[in-house]
Amino acid sequence: MSITTQDSVLVPSAEAAAERGPSQRSMEIATAVVLMAAGGIGMMDSLRIGAGWGADGPQSGYFPFWLGAILALASLGNLMVALRDHRRGARGPRFATWGQLSLVAQVFVPTAIYVAVIPVAGIYVSSAVLVAYFMRRFGGFRMVTSALSGAAAALVSFVIFEIWFLVALPKGPLETALGY
Repeated sequence: MSITTQDSVLVPSAEAAAERGPSQRSMEIATAVVLMAAGGIGMMDSLRIGAGWGADGPQSGYFPFWLGAILALASLGNLMVALRDHRRGARGPRFATWGQLSLVAQVFVPTAIYVAVIPVAGIYVSSAVLVAYFMRRFGGFRMVTSALSGAAAALVSFVIFEIWFLVALPKGPLETALGY
C-alpha cells in the first residue's frame, strides 16, 4: 500500500484504495454469528414442534434440533478462534477488495430480485428476464438477441418441466392466462 502526500496530508493512492475491503477475520466473525443464529432458530423451532423422544420414537423436531445444536456449537467454536486471533493482534489477509465484492453484488442483487419476483411473476417469466438481463449486461449482446434467448430458455424449461416431466413449478399470470 502506497501513500502519497498532498499539502502535508497523507492520502492513500488509488492502488491502496483498491486494496481495501473486509478482512478474512471480520468475515469469519460475521459468518459464525449468522450461523449461530440460524442454529439457534432451528433449535427453537424444533422445540416448538417437539424435539424429544416420544412413545413411538423421535418427535418431528428431534433431528433438526440436534443439527441446529451442532451448527450453533461449531459456529461458536469458529467465533472463539476468530476472536482469539483478533486479541493476539494477528492481522489476517483481506477477504476480498471492495471492487471484487462489487462484482459479486452485480450478480447477487439481480439474482436475489429474481428469487423475490418468482412468486408474483412465475418462474418462467422471471427466468426469461434474468437470462436476458445477464446476456445484455455481462455478455454485451443486443437487446433483441437477449430477449429472444431469454424467452427461448424459458420456453424450453417450460416444455421440459411442465409437459415432459409433469413437474409443476411456480406460475404467474401469463401461464394462468395461457391455461396452465
